[in-house]
Amino acid sequence: MAEIMNRKGKEKNKNITKTDTSEEIKDVKVDAKDKSYVNKNLPLRILTRVVVTTSLLIVVYYTTQTQKVQPFAKQSELLLDGKVRTVECSSEYIEEVDKFQGCVPNRCKRVVNDKVITEEEAAVLLDIAKMGLQFGGSSGGASILDLHSGALSHGNHFINIYKNKDAKKLFNSFHFEIYRIVKEKVKFAVAYYFQVHPEKIYLTHPTFFSELTAKEAVTVHDEYWHPHVDKETYSSFHFTTLLYLNDFGVDFEGGRFVFIDNAVNRTIEPRKARVSMFTSGKENYHFVEKVTKGVRYAMTISFTCDIQYAIREPDLKKFLN
Repeated sequence: MAEIMNRKGKEKNKNITKTDTSEEIKDVKVDAKDKSYVNKNLPLRILTRVVVTTSLLIVVYYTTQTQKVQPFAKQSELLLDGKVRTVECSSEYIEEVDKFQGCVPNRCKRVVNDKVITEEEAAVLLDIAKMGLQFGGSSGGASILDLHSGALSHGNHFINIYKNKDAKKLFNSFHFEIYRIVKEKVKFAVAYYFQVHPEKIYLTHPTFFSELTAKEAVTVHDEYWHPHVDKETYSSFHFTTLLYLNDFGVDFEGGRFVFIDNAVNRTIEPRKARVSMFTSGKENYHFVEKVTKGVRYAMTISFTCDIQYAIREPDLKKFLN
């Protein structure tokens, strides 16, 4: 699911020592009252300098961080023709995908497209997410619903939604057909942009809906904001895609997707029906900002080149039986 949290300590300020004033007052006779005055005011002067220096460092730090962030895709943009940024593939990624004929991308990339999925299809998927998540919900700020395994966040752990009697007949064939259509459209978009064979990439685990809120994290599963590499988190991943189901700046604040590059961070602002696609190796190190207000909904749709990690379509019969 995940965000640069470079917390730099200001160790410099801890090393400030009192100025040696012994030479200045060596030949000066002062009474006890004068000594007390000097001792009280010297720490005050040092504290004042520390406060001023720290304030300047904070201003410089946040100004620098702001300058290092560049929008890759804004919510206000409608990217019907797509937007592509090529990145250098990590050697580990290329070494692995080379084993799979027809699944080697022409280049490693980041792609954003607002035309692959319609808003109507996104609305149906949002309904699925909300209907399923009403039977669970994390104690912290991150909840997931996986229709393939049935995993649903519930308090501090997970339950199987298929075993919840109240959830029976929650979904119908229409919901699952839209789910299948969306998956196929995204798969062919990956094949097109990365120049791989569509029959050589397979849906893999985990593929899931996510709901992010401003609630404080309770378990490690709620800490979605940590920088990470998808391939290291999920070894089966070769291509990661995200389908956003609602809008940044309208339905929620925070929650931008951030690629971490050497010189700059590049952000994607979620937009309803927007699809983001990228290779899952180290070349696409990233995180998700904390949501500060509202609720952010998205769907992670992951693909593998290795057929042994392929997963089947969600089975409606699990809900009906």
